[in-house]
Amino acid sequence: MDDSKIIELYFDRDKSAITQTKDKYGRLLYSVSYNILKIREDAEECESDTYMAAWNQIPPSKPQVLSAFLSRITRNISFKKLRSQTAQKRGGGNSLLPIDELADYIPDKTNAFATLELTEILNKFLRELPTRDRQVFICHYWYCDSIKDISRQFGFTQSKVKMILSRTRAKLLDHLEAQEVYI
Repeated sequence: MDDSKIIELYFDRDKSAITQTKDKYGRLLYSVSYNILKIREDAEECESDTYMAAWNQIPPSKPQVLSAFLSRITRNISFKKLRSQTAQKRGGGNSLLPIDELADYIPDKTNAFATLELTEILNKFLRELPTRDRQVFICHYWYCDSIKDISRQFGFTQSKVKMILSRTRAKLLDHLEAQEVYI
């Protein structure tokens, strides 16, 4: 089913919107969550939670790209679950997520305007990247795909993937400095 029709089902409060969403995006959402949590049951739970969150957010939200909207929800739910699982008081502590590699590049959020401005800067940076570099970067930092999975997907060696990511992070730092975004 077309995304606009699925969104229309949400606006009509038709419960088949969830079934249609699951049929079209279930595998993607599970994959996003599993890449973060690495536990099948937790990934399935986060996928299910995504459908409820989408139901509660559409309307009033009207996503332009449904897959990105749903993926963002899944990521947020999965990261929240991961933080809960790795909290110091529960004996965890260190998260080794790909996004943690960018912590030295991205300033802390201070307010909604700064966050919105940073989002625009990052989007501009991604648009200016060569397609291959952008795809590798997004696979690793958005979908949390492993270096090994990315190397298989693109037919690269793992060292080539690591080099692309390293060079792209360096370009990101240069881009942020040029935009006068300081960490």
